[in-house]
Amino acid sequence: MIRIRKFAGIDIGSNAIRLLINNVIEEPGKEPQFKKSSLVRVPIRLGQDSFTLGEISRANAIRMTDAMKAFKLLMKVHNVEKYRACATSAMREASNGNELVEEIEKKSGIHIEVIDGKKEAAIIASTDLHELIENEKSYLYVDVGGGSTEFTIFSNGKIITSKSFKIGTVRLLNETVEENIWAAIEKWIRKNTKKLKKLSLIGSGGNINKLYKMSGRKPGEPLSYIWLNAQYQFLQSISYDDRISELGLNPDRADVIIPATRIFLSATKWSGAKKIHVPKIGLSDGIIKLLYYTEKDN
Repeated sequence: MIRIRKFAGIDIGSNAIRLLINNVIEEPGKEPQFKKSSLVRVPIRLGQDSFTLGEISRANAIRMTDAMKAFKLLMKVHNVEKYRACATSAMREASNGNELVEEIEKKSGIHIEVIDGKKEAAIIASTDLHELIENEKSYLYVDVGGGSTEFTIFSNGKIITSKSFKIGTVRLLNETVEENIWAAIEKWIRKNTKKLKKLSLIGSGGNINKLYKMSGRKPGEPLSYIWLNAQYQFLQSISYDDRISELGLNPDRADVIIPATRIFLSATKWSGAKKIHVPKIGLSDGIIKLLYYTEKDN
C-alpha cells in the first residue's frame, strides 16, 4: 500500500527565498521517493542589505515577514506535516538577524534557524547524490549562493572534506568580497584535489541550473569547461537589459549569473575537472531529506 506524505524546506538565501514542498512516496520494501510538489521562489535580495548596510532594511523585513505568512498558508493547503526553515549568510551576518527571526516567528508562526556555513555544507551534502556519484571517481561539489559558496569533496562514495567561503554572487556584485578570498579558495581546492583522479565537478544553485537549461543538454548530460567559458564570455558581452529581453532571464538572475559562472569556472579550472554535472539539488532538498530521515529514526 502506497503512502504519500508531504514535507517542506524553506531556504532563506542572500539572493532569494524558496519554499520547496515534496511528496514523499512510501511503499513497503522500497526506498522512499522524493517528488517535487511545489516550488515558490521570492526574489528578496537580503544580501544587498546585509553585505552593504550590515543589517536587513525595514522594507525587506516586511517583505520577508509577508513571504513567511504566505508560505505558512501554502504549507497548510498542501497538508505539509513537517517543515524546516534555514537562513544562511545574509541573515547570519545582519546585526538585526536574530531580532528579525523572533519578529517573524511572532507574526507568521514560522520558526527560522540561522545556520553557519559548515552546517549549510553538511545539509547540502546530505542530498541524494548516489545516482550520480560513482565509487571509483571523485567529485568537487560546488554550491554557489548569494553570500557564500560551499565546497565538498567526495571520493570513493564518501565525503572527504568540505568548507564554506564568504564569496557569493551578491557579495561580488556589491564588491564586498575580501581581496585574498580567491587565492584562499584556489589553495584549498588544489590542496584537496591534487591526489584525486577522474575528478568531476557537481554544480548546484539557481544560476548553474539556469545555465544548464540554456545549454539545451539532455537530462544527465554534463556541461564542459569549454562551453561554460564560452557562455561566460557571451554573457559578459551583452547588456543587463539584453540578458532580460533577449535571453529571458529574470531581473534578479540577469546580474548574478555572471559572478556565479566565474566561481564555477574557477573551481573547474583549479580542480582540473573536465565535466560539470548539474543534478538540480540544493539546500531545500537537503533540508527535506534530513527532516524526513530524522523524523523516521525517532
